[in-house]
Amino acid sequence: MIHRVSKEFGCADCGKAGLAARSTQSHAKTGQGRPAQLRSVPVKEMVMTDRADAVLGRAGMVMPTRPPVPPFTHDTAVQKVRLAEDAWNSRDPERVALAYTLDSRWRNRAEFVNGRQEIVAFLTRKWAKELDYRLIKELWAFVGNRIAVRFAYEWHDDSGNWYRSYGNENWEFHEHGLMQLRLASINDLPIRESARKYHWPLGRRPDGHPGLTELGL
Repeated sequence: MIHRVSKEFGCADCGKAGLAARSTQSHAKTGQGRPAQLRSVPVKEMVMTDRADAVLGRAGMVMPTRPPVPPFTHDTAVQKVRLAEDAWNSRDPERVALAYTLDSRWRNRAEFVNGRQEIVAFLTRKWAKELDYRLIKELWAFVGNRIAVRFAYEWHDDSGNWYRSYGNENWEFHEHGLMQLRLASINDLPIRESARKYHWPLGRRPDGHPGLTELGL
């Protein structure tokens, strides 16, 4: 028995999940009632849709789309900034790194970072030093595939000394929404613990919590 497999809906005869490909595929049913193995499809033939949306990156690698994508509007730029803030407040280097291209380039203070592996290593060192880290970002400006951000985060070292670090970032995005360039300038201000302004439980800043402007920062 020959089954026709649609790239969008899978096999209408047996319910097998669809294989994203440019043309319909066919598979034969075995004597045990299991579909025979489908022909493998080269990456260049794949069409990814919905949550699996992806495009070919450099060297033929599949690059996922990460909405919102450029060119940015005010609303999508604000959304992009908040998504970045939420990821960094997770203090999870692997999660944060997924927002950047595989060959993303950073300048963070006076340190230069290249590619996701170095990003993960950098963030692992960062959050081993900057304890009880809480961050707020705010959109400053945007145009095309670029966003400018200002931010401030509070943290303490392993001796209990508190700081508020003020910074500005320039971001440039690949057309599919991954950040390919990040330039960050940051200054650390020692503060008393009583001067802290961020007190939410570690993790994502709650909706409705004041932003930088509301806090006078």
